Formats: sequence, C-alpha cells, structure tokens
Amino acid sequence: MSIVKLRVNGVTHEVDIDDESMPLLYVLRNDLGLQGPRFGCGLAQCGTCTVIVDGIALRSCILPAAAVRGEITTLEGLSGEGQLDAIQQAWIDEQVPQCGYCQNGQIMNAKALLDRNPNPTDTEIREGMEGVLCRCMTYYRIQAAIKRAAGIMTGAVLDSDEQAASSILSASVAANEPEAIE
Repeated sequence: MSIVKLRVNGVTHEVDIDDESMPLLYVLRNDLGLQGPRFGCGLAQCGTCTVIVDGIALRSCILPAAAVRGEITTLEGLSGEGQLDAIQQAWIDEQVPQCGYCQNGQIMNAKALLDRNPNPTDTEIREGMEGVLCRCMTYYRIQAAIKRAAGIMTGAVLDSDEQAASSILSASVAANEPEAIE
C-alpha cells in the first residue's frame, strides 16, 4: 500500500492504493466517488474514461494513478459557481447526447481541443476528436456543439437559425468528404 497525492478539480486528495499500477480511473471512481469518467474498453481505445491532466486529454483507464503529477480535471470540475462550462452548455443546446455513455469522453476531449484551439475548423474538430467513439453516431451534433462552444468562448455565438444552417452545411460537407466515408 502506498499513499498517492492527486490534485483533482482544484482539491488535493491523498489516496491509499494497493498497487502502483492501479489506473487513475479506478481511483477517481472508486476512491473519490467521481462518476464522470467511465470504464469503456480498458485499453484507451474508446475514450469514455478521458480526463484532462494539465491541459492534455488522457485516457485514465491505462494511466497509473501513481504516475500523475499534474492538475486533473474531470467532467465534474468543468462547471464552477453554478455555471456550466461553454462546452457543457453547447452540448445541451445542440441536444448531443443520445445514450450518453460516451459523453464524458466527448466533452473532455472537446474541452481540451478548444483550450488549445479556440476556433477550430471542421477538419480540426474531426481530427481532434478522433479516438473518442460514439455508439449512437452523434458525430454531427458533437461537431455542431464544439462550434457553438467555440462561439460562446470567443463571443461570436450564432443565433439559432444561423447555427442550424451551419450544422446542416457542416453535416452535408462532411458526408461528401472522402475521409468521412469509410
């Protein structure tokens, strides 16, 4: 047994772990009671376990808790003072979730993307979101939500008619691009 000190969502925690290789996901869910990151595949292939460590989206299912030295942000840490983060609000506005299982990974990956690039193109969004799977295929709504969140963050929010037209256009263009057809 060893004590691991983790800074999660602005709070420092000391956690007693049995094994140095224990994944961060298990500590977050089982020891700290955080339900945002989820177990999906256990192989870092689906993205449902994504957390942000010092601004980088990482898969917590394979990341040993004992190896983490930076600030960890989970889905629960995005909203503050009763306010949703721009990405969370955009997710609601665009009605992105269907079954909801992948949403943690989608939102956390999108947050890291927008923190790096506050005004991504459609191609940059698709590339930045690779590796986070959605069984319900809501990728077009996810892309629209990321664009909406970018608008909220930069102060260039489109009204609902403009946003709807933009989403339809993005979906139409993406459907006709070679990399979108597989």
